[in-house]
Amino acid sequence: MKYPSFFDTIETITLYDPLSEVLGAFEDGKITFGYQDVVKSAGHSCPTMAGAYLMIREGLKALYPHTIPERGSVKVFFKQSQDEGTTGVIANAFSLITGATDNWGFKGLGGKYVRKDLMVFNATIPLQVRLMRMDTEAYVDIAYNPNIIEIDPIMQPLMQKILTGVLSAEEKVTFSDLWQGRVAKILENFDKVITIK
Repeated sequence: MKYPSFFDTIETITLYDPLSEVLGAFEDGKITFGYQDVVKSAGHSCPTMAGAYLMIREGLKALYPHTIPERGSVKVFFKQSQDEGTTGVIANAFSLITGATDNWGFKGLGGKYVRKDLMVFNATIPLQVRLMRMDTEAYVDIAYNPNIIEIDPIMQPLMQKILTGVLSAEEKVTFSDLWQGRVAKILENFDKVITIK
């Protein structure tokens, strides 16, 4: 499976998942996710997926400054509704990594390890996303702004050609390179595109 080499250079996210430890899925319950995992889940690499990954990674760092984050013990709030803009796509990435779901997730074992009802939409929060620890109720608010990373002006006419089905093989390569090049810049400049309060 070939993919852009920068996927492997992005800092990963490691969490402790007590359910996976109990059921013997991962040694010591430790699970590591990389950018490639959210790309596989979504089926594509784009500024939205890069932003979702960065919001999760940097948000968890801020929420758990001195310890490994606990998967399944983080509640996720979104300012927008699930079907508004790219919120649903972003929520899928959050669910993959944090384990949080709304009403369709894992119901738990004997009242423990519950994953459902840990995701809230249309929340009254100041930024795009809020992560809250279930044990301490500490939380962080997170915003993502990819517009700081400029779009190459060549991309817009190429996108129009994609939409109308007249893109040549050479133009397809050019567009893909420019597209993934911008995604790489977003991921590399996470401190410029992510705000945490």
